[in-house]
Order: sequence, then structure tokens, then C-alpha cells
Amino acid sequence: MSFNEDLMTIEGHEIIIPLSKQKIILLTFSALVFVGLGILFVTIPEKYTSPIMRNPTIIFISGIASIFFFGLCTLFICKKLWDKSPGLIITDEGILDNSSGVSGGQILWVDIDNISVLKNHRQKLIMLQVKNPQAYIDKQTSGFKRKMMTLNYKMYGTPLCITSNGLKISFDELLSTLTHKLEASRQ
Repeated sequence: MSFNEDLMTIEGHEIIIPLSKQKIILLTFSALVFVGLGILFVTIPEKYTSPIMRNPTIIFISGIASIFFFGLCTLFICKKLWDKSPGLIITDEGILDNSSGVSGGQILWVDIDNISVLKNHRQKLIMLQVKNPQAYIDKQTSGFKRKMMTLNYKMYGTPLCITSNGLKISFDELLSTLTHKLEASRQ
């Protein structure tokens, strides 16, 4: 297994992957663009009607949804801008996930049944199927995180997913590292 020394630090048996402030700033900007579009849809929905979308009321409702969803995303993403903790710490015991606003915290290798990839449009997520998904949901202190993890569980069969979007590592390198460490933990 090779590691990009610029992306992560190896301390003994720990692999420390920092948050990428550049990626987080880009994500913040992208979310704010959608908030801006939502504001336009709410203030002048009739201007955005088209042969496909003729109803200004649907455009208005889409604008409200965009403001709400991407506004929340912006808050969680901005919170990560000031977070000095590593995004992921991978040890022989498991993963300490701090990679997103809905990160799973401490995830033990013994709890992980399988690692898979979910492709949703251009977004790729590493899905961690665990033996006790409800235990990971229940240990969350934030009601919002519990609800989001429950939604993930209902939609994808697991509450735990990791993306490289805010990390100083590529998706493929992260997937390879996690898969290798899971296999090593089983031996």
C-alpha cells in the first residue's frame, strides 16, 4: 500500500487524513450558488418558467427547498472550515470519522461487515455496512445527525458513509486505504 505523503500523515499504526480547506471553500461556494438560485426562484418565479417547467408555484417551492437544503449544507460546510481536527483517523481498531457534518465518529473494524461504493450522479460515497446500524444512530448527540443517519439507513441500508469531498485525499486512494485496513483487521 502506498501513501501520498502530502495527503496524509502516518504515525505508528495511525493514518491521519486532514480536512482540505480548499475543497471545503469550493463546496461552500457551490452551496451558496444554489442558495442564490433559490432566492431568485422565490422572488421572481415567473421569470424562470419554461416549456418544461410552466408552473411558477412549483418554481417557487423549488426555490424554498433549495434555500433550506443548501442553506443547511452551507452551515455544516462552514463549520468544517474552522474545524482543526483531522477529517479521518484510521487505526488498527477502526476509523474516527470527522469528514462531514453527518460523520459517524468512532467506527470499529469489528463492526464493519462490508465496504461498498454508491454512485449518485457524479458523487461517489463509501458506504460502511455495519452489524449494528441502530447503535451508531443512537450514539449521535445531535437530533439532526440522528435523523440524517436514519434517512441514510432507510435509503441505503447503512447510516455510515464517507466521502473524500472535504478531505486531502482522492476517492480512489481513500477507498483503497479503507478496504486494505478492513482486510488487515480480519486477519
